[in-house]
Amino acid sequence: MAEQRALWYFADPMCSWCWGFAPVISAIRETYADRLQLMLVMGGLRPGTREPVTARFREEILHHWREVQRRSGQPFKLDGALPDGFVYDTEPACRAVVSVSDLNRDAAFPYFKSVQAAFYADGQDVTQAQTLARLAEPLGIDPERFLARFQSEEAKQATRAHFRQTAESGVRGFPTAVLQDDSGFALVTHGYAPLERLTPTIERWLVRA
Repeated sequence: MAEQRALWYFADPMCSWCWGFAPVISAIRETYADRLQLMLVMGGLRPGTREPVTARFREEILHHWREVQRRSGQPFKLDGALPDGFVYDTEPACRAVVSVSDLNRDAAFPYFKSVQAAFYADGQDVTQAQTLARLAEPLGIDPERFLARFQSEEAKQATRAHFRQTAESGVRGFPTAVLQDDSGFALVTHGYAPLERLTPTIERWLVRA
């Protein structure tokens, strides 16, 4: 039996450094599609948050966004971001990705990226079910079918399972990428890093005895 090789990608669609990392993980996915299975795990950055953002919290977050933009070159819509009353709960966006994966596994990664772009580049509220349903439609997923899955108890439980897997794997920040084969695990990155820094690690891992 052929050895199974995978890259586990722990991320959250409302994590700014994951948005900065989006071109990197896309390039890794394209380059190694024939040698690695990419496994997308929702980390749960701020699941279950209930309090609206404060002015101080907003400024802290926007400071991080500007730094991600500077280092990665990814677009951010800063004007009007995180408006009064916005609740930074990342559970709905994570659950949306899990729901799409359940409906069409091949659409999971493209959908994850579309939610990221909607939130950071377009300023859409991806904590709202209707927004998340609309983002699934271009990937061939009927909004009503999406909402039925998204609102189900099964989807909520599956999302919590992702969060548990993240915690049990010892992942404490995002993005995190980990390689796995029959002999165990190898860390690729914990946090943002450019592609040129990660490629040698992956290549060495793939060709080792």
